[in-house]
Amino acid sequence: MRLKDFDYYLPKNLIAQKPLSPRDKSRLLLLAKKTGKIEHKHFYNIVDYFNKGDVLVLNNTKVMAARLIGQRAETGGKVEVFLLKKIKPGVWQCLIGGHKRKENLQVEFSQGLKAKILKNNLDGTWSVEFNRTGEAFMKLIEKIGRVPLPPYIKSSSAKASEDKANYQTVYADDKKIGSVAAPTAGFHFTPGLMKKLKNKGVQFECVTLQVGLGTFAPVKVDDITEHKMHAEYVEVNKITMRNIIKAKQEGRRVIAVGTTSARTLESVFNKKELRDYKGWTDIFIYPGYKFKIIDGLITNFHLPKSTLIMLVSAFAKASADKSALAGRNKIFKAYEEAIKKKYRFFSYGDAMLIA
Repeated sequence: MRLKDFDYYLPKNLIAQKPLSPRDKSRLLLLAKKTGKIEHKHFYNIVDYFNKGDVLVLNNTKVMAARLIGQRAETGGKVEVFLLKKIKPGVWQCLIGGHKRKENLQVEFSQGLKAKILKNNLDGTWSVEFNRTGEAFMKLIEKIGRVPLPPYIKSSSAKASEDKANYQTVYADDKKIGSVAAPTAGFHFTPGLMKKLKNKGVQFECVTLQVGLGTFAPVKVDDITEHKMHAEYVEVNKITMRNIIKAKQEGRRVIAVGTTSARTLESVFNKKELRDYKGWTDIFIYPGYKFKIIDGLITNFHLPKSTLIMLVSAFAKASADKSALAGRNKIFKAYEEAIKKKYRFFSYGDAMLIA
């Protein structure tokens, strides 16, 4: 499979710049895996497509204010440091903006935060040591950092507080902060909609995947099977594992909210260990992959050539389909129709339910 197989043209005016209010008024495209049939609804209609006993799996991670704007200690020039993941106490893997990046560069931020670039990791990232660690560091970056919005969303420092509220799911857990991008399929949920689903008998379970470079890094190889995912941290507790296994044994559906929840389930449950799991996943799901856990997927409309559109293309393949690209063809037909009907795309855009 070639990278060009996952490319498509999207008019720029269909890239959503802000979420709708209320969030569940976004549009919902329903894609049937078996038939390829497409329906058009609104997200609040999703209640009608759930049954009592269905398990809805959410990624409860919280986005941190990972964009830090500082100055070179010597010259005063602007430096942007983008936190990716903690390597060890006080040391983070980061992206660094600008052309004069170098090892041993000292960077100063507001409120006494300082950093030193330790080394070039030779993969586009840098190891950076800060003068604060632990909870004190996390509290400080929440004060002085900015939410790392995708580059296709245009914002400004004047909207920083608004961005922090918008670029977060309503069920994000303060104890699970650490993502540098949001699990955006969850943006469509409101407390009221979640209450309706619970009243219908839908069971909610939470997993954690700290969204990092693995999710949004571009694919740079023509043969997609050669792409290597950056590892991302995941947590699933044994009670959640037991509940999901029980649902599968009883023939109840497990529906993932977003590609991050799907990747977590498919990677962790491969291990078949009924215990609290804390570790890393670099699972890359593309057409040909056989899903073991999820029966349905709620997702947004993804960027061309991304690992995310490859995952949904893999999931859209029905068991009776002979071609590995059958799911990809269904997805691209759905995308073509969504573009014709002027759906809103990407992080703040509309949603799909594939089942």
